[in-house]
Amino acid sequence: MGLALERPDLKPASVYLHVPFCRRRCGYCNFSVITGRLDLAPRIVDAMLAELRQQVDEHPPRRPVETIFVGGGTPTQLGAEDWQRLAVGLGGLFVIDDATEWTTEANPEDFDRAMAANLAKVGVNRISFGVQSFQDRKLSTLQRGHTGREAIAAINRAAERFDNLSVDLIFGAPGETLADWHGDLRTALSLPISHLSTYSLTIEKGTAFWNRDRRGELPRCDEDLDLAMYQAARSMASDHGMRQYEVSSFAVEGSRCRHNLAYWHGRDWYAAGPSATRFLGGVRSTAHRSVTTYLKRIELGQSAVTDREPIDSLEYAAERMAFGLRMIDGVNLADVSRQTGIDLSRQFAVAIQRCRRSGWIRGDGDHSGLTERGILFADSVANEFLAVALEVASGD
Repeated sequence: MGLALERPDLKPASVYLHVPFCRRRCGYCNFSVITGRLDLAPRIVDAMLAELRQQVDEHPPRRPVETIFVGGGTPTQLGAEDWQRLAVGLGGLFVIDDATEWTTEANPEDFDRAMAANLAKVGVNRISFGVQSFQDRKLSTLQRGHTGREAIAAINRAAERFDNLSVDLIFGAPGETLADWHGDLRTALSLPISHLSTYSLTIEKGTAFWNRDRRGELPRCDEDLDLAMYQAARSMASDHGMRQYEVSSFAVEGSRCRHNLAYWHGRDWYAAGPSATRFLGGVRSTAHRSVTTYLKRIELGQSAVTDREPIDSLEYAAERMAFGLRMIDGVNLADVSRQTGIDLSRQFAVAIQRCRRSGWIRGDGDHSGLTERGILFADSVANEFLAVALEVASGD
């Protein structure tokens, strides 16, 4: 069964770029990053633009780009000339206008006034700070390179030029107490930000934390404390006028991350850079993780893709439910059924019933959304729907 995306509003209008440079690799990080090789920056920029050109030739954009997200890695490791070349290249491939949300991730230690001015000059209008904490002891545990004071200064500096600022925080770090987490939240919410993302520390295979955890050197946060920290984020964000609009995301009115919303609504997107994943024409493709291999392939005029997965209509519908239900507003079953050609009420009847019996989702006509209990079990809800597609694919 082929995937048909007939509605124009599902066609690609977003671009993701993965900049792999970092000053250091944090202990919990499993992203494709490289340290000490900023000499490769001009080549990476050129390669990303070349990779996007390949995608645009095959899937021409049908309207102005709505969102650009430059992640990493640490995009603010790029110099002024790199940013200028990137902006010019993007402008030659896409229509970028005043309505485009252009986000770049930033580390506090890179963000001086010159960087702020340069980003504003090329068109960036949203900064997402990977702060993770404002407490020096916790930052040291997480192997971050900035201090709490430097993070506060960077955010205030950014506010001089940008109205749309986001902060990422991690909770559940080794040795962290609930009082520590309250302190991080209070500091973040006292700053001129319009968006907050909070994530429970995940120990990923292949990271330094993974190895330390296996040796018993990394104290784990227990489930009750982790839950209390999450609930504190929800409560304190709400008290400061930030509405929760996704399981991990909070924003003041008008400041939801439109780029992430495009993912959660199942829209196509372009992507370039080592390990970057794109979704175009019903096919999900991921580029090689190795920076040097990625560069070699692109510079030889080859494809950097290492994984290519056609997504059929049932799998797409399952993902629309799995990721759509992470949004607090929920999912309109009739809309997704119409867009995918899959009768959700019939195909996912068992999954819906299980989630309702567990008290995880509520339904009102064609609309389904997470309950208060379901917000705490969002991953389990997602797995119920994804399992349906897996069972069909395996022939069970």
